[in-house]
Amino acid sequence: MSYTDKISTVRGELRSIVQAIPEAMQGFGTLSENVEGAGVLDRKQKEMLALGMAIVQRCEPCILLHVESFRKAGGTREELGDILGVAIQMSGGPGVMYSGHALAAWDEFAK
Repeated sequence: MSYTDKISTVRGELRSIVQAIPEAMQGFGTLSENVEGAGVLDRKQKEMLALGMAIVQRCEPCILLHVESFRKAGGTREELGDILGVAIQMSGGPGVMYSGHALAAWDEFAK
């Protein structure tokens, strides 16, 4: 399955969660909006952090969503490389493997 297909599947699963527990997801959405809009870091910087954390946490759906968001926020492949390096430093071998997913997703989404 391609990363494009995987991210589409993730979005469908998220829609199902919203239907099943709308109040909880509305709360999560409000939290996300407040975090994204507040503070001294811009959206791109916050996506850098979120992507690195997603890799360290080994959450492939999170990685895909944040790779996409980072690209949309103006991130570059070179910056992604720095993010991957820090994630690998902080998480070792598993970080290498999940960084591979992030880089492959980036390259696929960039086509």
